[in-house]
Amino acid sequence: MKILHVIGWLAPRYGGPPKACLEMARAEARLGHEVSIYTTNVDGSTEMNVPTDSPVIEDGVEVRYFPVQPPRFWAFSLPLAKALRQTVREYDLLHIHSLYLFHSAAAGHYCREYDVPYLLRPHGTLDPFIFERHRLRKTVVELAFERKNIKRAAAMHFTTEEEKRLAEPYTFGTPGIVVPLGLDLGEYEDLPASGEFKSRYPETGGKKVILFFGRINFKKGLNILARAYSMVARSRDDVHLVIAGPDNEGYGEEVRGWLNDTGILERVTFTGMLLGLDKLAVMRDAEMFVLPSYSENFGISVVEAMACGVPVVISDKVNIWREVEMSGAGKITPCDAERFAKTMMELLDEPGEAKRMGENGKALVEERFQWSTVAIALEAAYRSILSTP
Repeated sequence: MKILHVIGWLAPRYGGPPKACLEMARAEARLGHEVSIYTTNVDGSTEMNVPTDSPVIEDGVEVRYFPVQPPRFWAFSLPLAKALRQTVREYDLLHIHSLYLFHSAAAGHYCREYDVPYLLRPHGTLDPFIFERHRLRKTVVELAFERKNIKRAAAMHFTTEEEKRLAEPYTFGTPGIVVPLGLDLGEYEDLPASGEFKSRYPETGGKKVILFFGRINFKKGLNILARAYSMVARSRDDVHLVIAGPDNEGYGEEVRGWLNDTGILERVTFTGMLLGLDKLAVMRDAEMFVLPSYSENFGISVVEAMACGVPVVISDKVNIWREVEMSGAGKITPCDAERFAKTMMELLDEPGEAKRMGENGKALVEERFQWSTVAIALEAAYRSILSTP
């Protein structure tokens, strides 16, 4: 098959979606398909240092970056639209990542014009918590193109059954497929030595590291985490919170304010974005991973933590919570600071259980969240779409 993925951005600062798109495309290419990605060069307020006049080949995937233009927040790019108009007929199928952005409007339009089937992956935008935000602006976009995009899609791609269930009121009966995201487990086989992260951040030495890893963003429940950690820190002097991730919107200052108000800011380390071995080092030294999100369509960082054998404490709004709970890989709580603090304390007090949860998490990832198996499921979904009259 000849497959085209279309996404607004691939800059690492945007977290899970670009990472998942790249790795999904690579996994499909390893199955022998001809796979391309069309995207823009937007990278926050700047542009990525990538060519915009020629493709880049990354692990067998052709990536074409197109220059972004104002309005940047919409990832607007006329060159991207022009390329889609010229080439979309060359592909058997398009996989469009995220809604309410320029690339989804352009890709959906030309797919319909040239009768090319396409899937939409909403990236959590149809979760009621996110769907209701900026409702007036989104309604304008829906009336302009997004409702038609959804109604005419061959399928909606959801990464969990929970995401599919939450989105159903907004999909107009369009068929939904559920295929999770994955990891290349080879990247997690040889973790850095224990203590490597702590040696770089001496304030964490001798402490039990509680790790938040992800974008510093309103939906991640960092207000819950700040209150919950303050309760834990007041009762124990052997813990240290590490907040690792990019702060694209300046939200980190608000988080620091909450922590300062409770008098525990000095017991928190903000590392900024960590990649590669630095990411693995902090996972290796973490006592637990925490994610109290108000909305999370999948939670790739949760899977990364489990791949490193770290027990997880997540909210019941992280859509893989059922899989985590059923496998015994972590603890689930509502979006409530007191409940979250109590759950973290329970795990700190039960190191044997924490170790078992870490082992269960690794087994869950090996069984369900490897790209090698995920790509086969996607391939089957694509073939089913292409065989439908």
